[in-house]
Amino acid sequence: MVSKEQALAQAILEHLGGADNVSSLSHCMTRLRVTPKETESVRLEEIRSLEGVLGVVTSTDQLQIILGPGTVTKVAAQLSEMTGIPSGEVRDFRAALQDQNRTSFKLFLRRLANIFVPLIPAIVAGGMIMGLNNVMIYSLHLDEKSALVTMLNAISKVIFAYLAVFVGINTAREFGGTPALGGVAGGLIILQDIEKIPPLFGEPLVPGRGGLIGALLAAWFISVLEKRIRRWVPSSVDIIVTPTLALLVTGVATYWFLQPLGGRISDGITLGLTSLLHHGGIVAGAVLAGTFLPLVMTGLHQGLTPIHMELLNKTGLDPLLPILAMAGAGQVGAAFAIYLKTKNRTLKNVIKGGLPVGILGIGEPLIFGVTLPLGRPFVTACIGAAVGGAFQAVMGVSSVAIGVSGLPLALLIQHGQIASYLIGIIISYVAGFAITYLFGYKEEMDQHYQSATTTSGRTTLTT
Repeated sequence: MVSKEQALAQAILEHLGGADNVSSLSHCMTRLRVTPKETESVRLEEIRSLEGVLGVVTSTDQLQIILGPGTVTKVAAQLSEMTGIPSGEVRDFRAALQDQNRTSFKLFLRRLANIFVPLIPAIVAGGMIMGLNNVMIYSLHLDEKSALVTMLNAISKVIFAYLAVFVGINTAREFGGTPALGGVAGGLIILQDIEKIPPLFGEPLVPGRGGLIGALLAAWFISVLEKRIRRWVPSSVDIIVTPTLALLVTGVATYWFLQPLGGRISDGITLGLTSLLHHGGIVAGAVLAGTFLPLVMTGLHQGLTPIHMELLNKTGLDPLLPILAMAGAGQVGAAFAIYLKTKNRTLKNVIKGGLPVGILGIGEPLIFGVTLPLGRPFVTACIGAAVGGAFQAVMGVSSVAIGVSGLPLALLIQHGQIASYLIGIIISYVAGFAITYLFGYKEEMDQHYQSATTTSGRTTLTT
C-alpha cells in the first residue's frame, strides 16, 4: 500500500521533471530543497497545488518546497530512494555564498546555525524530558529522590552536560577540521580537572566558564591550527604529529587565553540581555517579539541558540525564549483570522495544514504559505507578537531549558510562571487575530493570493 508520503514524493518528482532532472536533495526542519538540472522542466504551479505542499520558495538555483516538520523527512527519504541521490540535513553556508545580498554578519549567523541546527533535536528532547520531570515534581508531587524522577533527570541532562563537546565536533566540521579534535577542544572547557591548575595571570580556571562561546573559540582554533600544521608535516608522520601538536597548542591557548575570553564574552552577553529586559521592560519585550518573525523568515534565528544556552549556563534561566515564542503565537492568530475571512479554498487548505504545527511552535509553514505571500498579514502578525512579548517581559517569564516554542514550551517554563506564559500566548493569539481581522486582510486579496505566492517565491530564503 502506497503511503501518503510516497504518493506526495512521486507527485513532486513528476512535476520536477523526473529523476533525471534532479541534481541534489537536502532538507531542513520544514523544507525540502531540490536543485533541478533544468529549471524549465519544473512545473511550479502544479507543485504548489499538491495536497500536503504548504508553499514553494525559489532561489537562484534551488527549489524549496515547504512540507512541514516530520513530513519533510519522510518525503525526502522517499525521493532519495526514487532518485538514488543521498538526502541529508541541509548545510546553509554554501547557499549563503550564493546569496547576492550576503553580509559578513549574515554569514557569521549562518555558520552558527550550521553548528547548532543539527543539535536541536537532542536539545529539544532533553528540554522536554526535563519539563516532564518538573511536571512530576511540582504538579504530581513525586519525591525528587524517587527512582523515576532521578532517572529522568539524568536522561534530560546528558545533552546539556556534554553540549560543549558536541558543539566542538560541529564547529570543526564547519571549519574543515577533524571532528574528533573539535570535540576534544570543546571538552577542554568543561573538564573538571582544570580547577586543579594553578591560577594563570591571577585568574583561576573554572570548569564550564566561557560555556559554548569558549567551546566555539577552542574548536575553531584547533581546526585552523590543524590545517596549517598539516601543510609542512610529512605524510608519513601526519597521523601522529599533526593532531598531537594541534591539541597541545590548543590546550595551552585555551587555558591561557580562549577560555577567559569566552568567559568575558559570555558575561557581556548575559549582562547585556538581562539589563535590556530589566530596564527596557515592556518596550524591549515588544521589540524583540515583534522583530523575530523577519529573523525566522531568513533562517538566521538559529544563530541565537548559543545566546539562549549562555543565559541558561550563567543564570539557569532564559527570559528571552518566552518573549520570542510570542512571534509564532501572533502568526497563529493572524492565520486564524485569514481562515475565517478568506474564500480561497487553496489558502484555507494551507492554513489548515499550517495551524497545528504553528500552535506547536513551528512557524515556517504559516510564514511562507500564508502571511508572507500576502504581505500585510505578516506585519499584523508581528504586531500581535509584540503585544504578547511585552506581556512576557513585564511578567518576567523565563524558561529553564530551550526547546520548541508554542504550547509545548509551557513544560519548560519556570515553576510558578506557567500560567503567565499561557496567558501571554492567548494575548498574542487574540492580538494577532484582531489586528489582522480588522486591518490585515481584505477579501480582494483572495484573487491575488496565487500571484503573491509566486512573487514571494523569487526571494532567496534559507532555514
